[in-house]
Amino acid sequence: MDNRQKIFSLIGLATKAGRTASGEFSTEKAVKERKARLVIVSEEASANTRKHFTEMCTYYQIPVYYFGNKDELGHAMGKEMRASLAVKDEGLAAEIVKQMNMIGGSEYESK
Repeated sequence: MDNRQKIFSLIGLATKAGRTASGEFSTEKAVKERKARLVIVSEEASANTRKHFTEMCTYYQIPVYYFGNKDELGHAMGKEMRASLAVKDEGLAAEIVKQMNMIGGSEYESK
């Protein structure tokens, strides 16, 4: 299994465990309630959406990565297309970040 597949599997695992929020509204809510440990935004997301999440995640100090297309993210979660999602589990978020860094996923790491 390559790293990309591993990331999608981890997203699926987090979803089955009820530890994700997806869709713009739910992802934003998870960030603002400080429940999100990682935000993933589709590489296909609009410039506006990307800017919105980059600024919000920088403010709340949550890592944000740009990875996968909307179909892939939705499929990994067993749902329709998704442009954004938040992982709310510390361990799974850390493992996804590790995998992202291995493939050099397009990322914006908040400081």
